[in-house]
Amino acid sequence: MTHETIIRGGKVVDGTGQPSKQVDIAIDGGRISRIGDLSGEDAGDIIDASGKIVTPGFVDLHTHIDAQAGWDPNMTPSSYHGVTTAVMGNCGCSFAPVRKENNRFLAEMMEAVEDIATDAILDGLPWNWSSFGEYLDTMESFNPAINMVGIAGHSTIRYDVMGDKGCDEGVQADDRELAKIVDHVKQSIEEGAVGVSISRFMNHKLLDGRLIPGTFSDQRETRAIQEAVVKTGGPGTLFQAVLDFAGRRDGEKEILRTGAELGCHVVFSNGIRKNVDDGGVSGWAEFLELNNENGKQMSSCVHTRPSGSFFGLAQTVFNPTQTELKPNWEAVMSLSSIPERVEAMKQRGMREKLISEGKQMDQFLSFAHLLHPMGMDDYPSWDIDNQNTLTGIAEAAGRHPIEVYVDRLIESEGRELWNLWAFGSSLKQQWELMRLPQVIPMLGDAGAHVGLFTDADSPTFLLSELARDRGIFTLEEAVHRITGQSAQVIRLKERGEIREGWHADINIIDYENLKCCHPEYLRDLPHNVGRIVTKSEGYDATLVAGKVLIAKGEFTGDRRGEVIRDFGRG
Repeated sequence: MTHETIIRGGKVVDGTGQPSKQVDIAIDGGRISRIGDLSGEDAGDIIDASGKIVTPGFVDLHTHIDAQAGWDPNMTPSSYHGVTTAVMGNCGCSFAPVRKENNRFLAEMMEAVEDIATDAILDGLPWNWSSFGEYLDTMESFNPAINMVGIAGHSTIRYDVMGDKGCDEGVQADDRELAKIVDHVKQSIEEGAVGVSISRFMNHKLLDGRLIPGTFSDQRETRAIQEAVVKTGGPGTLFQAVLDFAGRRDGEKEILRTGAELGCHVVFSNGIRKNVDDGGVSGWAEFLELNNENGKQMSSCVHTRPSGSFFGLAQTVFNPTQTELKPNWEAVMSLSSIPERVEAMKQRGMREKLISEGKQMDQFLSFAHLLHPMGMDDYPSWDIDNQNTLTGIAEAAGRHPIEVYVDRLIESEGRELWNLWAFGSSLKQQWELMRLPQVIPMLGDAGAHVGLFTDADSPTFLLSELARDRGIFTLEEAVHRITGQSAQVIRLKERGEIREGWHADINIIDYENLKCCHPEYLRDLPHNVGRIVTKSEGYDATLVAGKVLIAKGEFTGDRRGEVIRDFGRG
């Protein structure tokens, strides 16, 4: 028998969490046609996976690639890291439904919340839609490299219905407005949205400083949305939330509980509480267990490694919230390229001026103990043993932190980056949190914060640093969390596991040599806007719908991604 493709001789980690096994995989018509010993069968294309692992393509539940398909249909850097299905529209921010007069507001909201330039969004997309279904049609027209799943954003919907007052604290939707919000929710899900996302996070602000629409919505509104989600999409339809656990903890947890009781599959972003002995892990363990009893469904997404911002000469020099630089730093950063900035720093007397100004940057100095150099070796140092910070380096050398910082920027020709450990820095507690059975260890935020940092390499870091090198997970469990388990969260049909008859979204990985590469700063967005991209090594091939999308970091040009609109029920 002759097949289109056979992947031969690999160790198959099938996405279920069960032990791996060495078998062959045949692919025909974009699906897995046979699994087993296929030594007696032939194929038009035979991929030798000897010594490699074979996994389902990864499912990333938290991205902001909404705009990116318009200018980068290869969907980097997600596709560099084995992701074959990405969920967009998280954190309450989607680009539909929308009226034409609100286009700029949505673009500006995405810039403010997710650091994607407004003009790049407005000019990089045709904005030829109003409804959610029309928006998905446009996404499909870009012929994306990977599968895309859309969530309808509550902030987007609330602004369409309530306008500017939807941002105001204490202003709630009246009965007529709430009915319109619910209608938008229902229509969006009927037209292909996987669910609804909300944001109540107090750092999600508009460019003018106001909180985004929906931050102060009451439980009458969130409950009505949850009821509409389940009524329209069926039990298990997604309700995604990023919440204000710091200020409104009890009320936020009640929103999550209510969603699970009503029948949503609730997914929320989570992290360690630094003011609690165990980081809050035991409390979250109990909370998640209770809200998965008796048919309820609740999951949490967490970061796999410390992150928050990459400091250096790309965009972030000091505190990313600091809008004004001292004159000499401003002069350096006004230059158009990193080499020009380095050359300016080398000019006579400039180093001393930058150090003098830097010593006045109190906000920067307050971060020095959280800044970890990524080094200039062949691969980045993530300093997972927490042994190397700017403060520590400076103290050991008897120097001021800004002196060390400036000199290393110059010595590395501006290539070295410093990782700000703003999230996920309580490492052992973070690992305990991510090992809870209801937790998805991948909060990659691909497409967001593009000028500050990227966590889109989360699956590669999870498999290499945490599973292979540290044993935080077994290989099988790590793969299960970001394939089969993630696919179940959004009720993907016949994706997330390697099974006969299922879609052939597959990774072939040189597991022993799997690595994250150094982040690079590229200017490849509309209007020459820059972003940080991290590539990988060790992915021999990623297949989407049975065809090789990318092999050893090089795209084949064969893009078979699908905009998925149909999900399992119940």
